[in-house]
Amino acid sequence: MEEESMIKNKHAILIAAGVLSGLLVTTGFATQEQAARGAAEGASTKASAKVQECSEEMTEVTKKRAEEAVEEARIREEQERLQAEQAAAEEARRQELLRDQELLASLIFCEAGNQPYEGQVAVGAVVLNRVRSAAYPNSISEVIYQSGQFTPAITGWLDSVYSGGSYTQSAYQAAEDAINGSNPIGDCLYFGCGSYGIQIGDHYFH
Repeated sequence: MEEESMIKNKHAILIAAGVLSGLLVTTGFATQEQAARGAAEGASTKASAKVQECSEEMTEVTKKRAEEAVEEARIREEQERLQAEQAAAEEARRQELLRDQELLASLIFCEAGNQPYEGQVAVGAVVLNRVRSAAYPNSISEVIYQSGQFTPAITGWLDSVYSGGSYTQSAYQAAEDAINGSNPIGDCLYFGCGSYGIQIGDHYFH
């Protein structure tokens, strides 16, 4: 009887050990599964965070590039505006010089059209000397049309020659030379048919 009882106890112990072992294996599997699930979830969270970070970085880069493009466009537009203004100013100046030269050529034709070329340049030089003098206006047209100064301007002959472009090529060239600095009479501010000063042709410059 004792031997039979011992055998039964051994069986019971073995069965209990088996159950316990099964429980431990099951628990181990469950723990591994939970660990794997936790690791996967952690990896997913990290991946999501990385994607978000990259997305934010790309958004910042795109924003910076857009701002740079806007600034470049603004600078380019400003440069084009300045260039256009400069070109317009240069063209206005060119047109003004052309009008001045044509007006001076008209006066030279009226005052010295029958004089030697040097005398024509000298009349132009008188006008330019007055422009540079503090005692007279500071532009060619203002000097020429100053009240009581040049007879052709007073009589209207000057306007007729200027509007019709009827001055000679010689007078036009003399005007250009005078504007560019040619001056055979020094600082003279007057000319006429008197008897003193620098004589060139029929005119005396003083």
